Amino acid sequence: MEVLGKIKVQQETQTFENDFTKCNLIVVTDEQYPQEICIEFVKDKIDLLKSFKVGDSVKVGINLRGREWINPQGEAKYFNSIQGWRIDLSDVTAEASQEQNLVADAQSDDLPF
Repeated sequence: MEVLGKIKVQQETQTFENDFTKCNLIVVTDEQYPQEICIEFVKDKIDLLKSFKVGDSVKVGINLRGREWINPQGEAKYFNSIQGWRIDLSDVTAEASQEQNLVADAQSDDLPF
C-alpha cells in the first residue's frame, strides 16, 4: 500500500524500553478531502527520513499493523498503526527538482552563444 501527499510534520525520534525507537511522519494527502495521516517509522527505517523535509511531496510505502491488548478489567481493546517501510519523492517533486537543476545549469553556462 502507498500514501501520496506532502510532509507536514516530522516529529522527534522517540526511544522506549529495550532500545525501541520510532519517528512519526505526518503526511497530508492531496485529494478532495485531504487527510492528515500519521505514519510511524521504526528502528532502522528512521534513517530513510534523513533526506526529506517538510513540504516535500512523497510516496510512502506502508504496512497496516493491528494488535490486541487486554486491559486490567479483562476487556479486549484493539489498536491499529501505519508503519512506513519506504519513502520516495513523488513524481511531482522529482520533476520540479529536475527542472530547477536544468535552470541552474543553464544559468551557470558562461558560453557567449
